Amino acid sequence: MAKESLFTVLIKEGLNRFQIHYDWRIDQAVLYSAREWDDYIQWCEYNKSFTVFSPLTRDARFCNDLETRGLFQKYGLTDYLERVIGLMRKGRHIMLDGYYLKSKDIRFVCHVHSVKCGINNRSQAVVMGGIRRHEPEEEEMDVIIDGMNLARGMSFKNVAAMVPCGGCKITVQAKPVDLKDLDEVGFLAYANDRCRNTTGPDMRYPPELADVVNKHFSLGFAGAANGPLGPSGGPTAYGTYHAMKQASKFVFGSDSLKDKTIAIQGLGAVGYVLAEYLIQEGARLTVCDPDEKRINALKESNPEQSISVVDPEEIYYVDADIFSPSAIGGIITKERIPGIKFKIILGGANNQLKASSQEEEYELARDLEKAGITFQVAWWHNIGGVMSGYEEYVNQEKADVKKLYAKIEEICRKQTWSNLNSAKELGITPTEMAYKTVEDKIYK
Repeated sequence: MAKESLFTVLIKEGLNRFQIHYDWRIDQAVLYSAREWDDYIQWCEYNKSFTVFSPLTRDARFCNDLETRGLFQKYGLTDYLERVIGLMRKGRHIMLDGYYLKSKDIRFVCHVHSVKCGINNRSQAVVMGGIRRHEPEEEEMDVIIDGMNLARGMSFKNVAAMVPCGGCKITVQAKPVDLKDLDEVGFLAYANDRCRNTTGPDMRYPPELADVVNKHFSLGFAGAANGPLGPSGGPTAYGTYHAMKQASKFVFGSDSLKDKTIAIQGLGAVGYVLAEYLIQEGARLTVCDPDEKRINALKESNPEQSISVVDPEEIYYVDADIFSPSAIGGIITKERIPGIKFKIILGGANNQLKASSQEEEYELARDLEKAGITFQVAWWHNIGGVMSGYEEYVNQEKADVKKLYAKIEEICRKQTWSNLNSAKELGITPTEMAYKTVEDKIYK
């Protein structure tokens, strides 16, 4: 475990739940910690012999704000706690909801940015955001920053996607999931349902996780490998592809990507599908991925296409028309911008700017604009995945792939074109324009 961790209090005190509530309107944080279940609970029985409403221990312990703060002080973590609350204040986040499974050392946190759009939506799901895994030894503060950034982006993404849910993100520090271990999967399903979240597998969780959850425990997971709409990477790539075409029209005067040189960072669930769309249109690709198998698979399935390969650290500086980040976030930094040669940066990866607040995003977006690079914040166009997840959550087996993709194409094309032109008219960056368009729905 990291040197400093919110979970230290739970581990030392035999607790398994904590919450940090924050009201940004009055700048007040309220804490809660508890022992809500016994260590021997069989999570494989979730929604069979017990539900989220069942009492799971006769030895419960509940600590209010003053008592919980005292525990953080007891273990020398007051300053660390205040740093976390400071991040919540900076991004106007309303809650961190943590769950600890002692038997498997699973540290589950739902980072809730906003529930505004999920109130009175006639649905069990108040928030919607994916679940991603981090390694147990990662520094917890890095994980928290990642989760908060993604949650904040989800609030705005859901508005852009016309999905009536608030924004959140789940981060889990744990070893790779064993899909045959129904105690582990059952715990993830239980914790997610407690958060009133509709989620889908994100980085380091396979789409098959949703299949197992749906079969044994809950319908709170979408994007299943064998679900009616399949994994979320395909719809995300499709929307990103059409947004890229509109950006090309805006910058180059044509939405055709034929003979355009495009650099793709990452050939995972989104990047690989996006590459196939671009190859079909006749674009010339430069790609990178730490997994050589993905690169080889793309080249072998397209032997006559122009596909160059570079090391991951070189992808930022290749000579190409368009750069499409399709993997990790936080890759556009002040230090990298002077060496970038692209005319457009538009990809499916979340949180591409190395920032932890809107103000920091604005600053980097302005730096890109000054460098002659057209950039649009990703949550405005990488909405295909969340649209797919909501469609599956609402309609289940009746979810229609053709209708979904038609809607993704329409929204991503229309909104990208409108956003780029409106930003130009107002003399602001497309990132600022996107926030300006939706933030009243989140904060007022």
